[in-house]
Amino acid sequence: MRIAIASDHAAVSLKAVLAAWLREAGHDVLDLGPEGSASVDYPDYGYKLASAIADGSAERGIALCGSGIGISIAANRNPACRCALVSEPLSASLARVHNDANAIAMGARLIGEEMAKACVEAFLTADFAGGRHQLRVDKLKVPA
Repeated sequence: MRIAIASDHAAVSLKAVLAAWLREAGHDVLDLGPEGSASVDYPDYGYKLASAIADGSAERGIALCGSGIGISIAANRNPACRCALVSEPLSASLARVHNDANAIAMGARLIGEEMAKACVEAFLTADFAGGRHQLRVDKLKVPA
């Protein structure tokens, strides 16, 4: 699976850990930055992640910042991105099963590496249930 991953400066370390772990698992990882710990603005990276999903460069996305809140808001500005803020595996799984989320966001200052991995695993292995949930997801689309 092609997975885009992006963060702000607060989550660069967690991004590196998750990207390496995903590559070891056989995924194609599109690292959208940043590379270092110099201060950057999370909206820029949330927009990059959402654009990668919108243009088909990635099937799924992982957005990281200090709390996960700001970058998830930024990613969700793009109508093609359905990014759910998650903190444990059940919410990550339900984001896929009920909401057909194509991205998750996590807070590097709030979640440990092992819990983040568990969330990513749950997100990547869950399938959208469709049915009554599809009707609800359809209502999330921006009217023309």
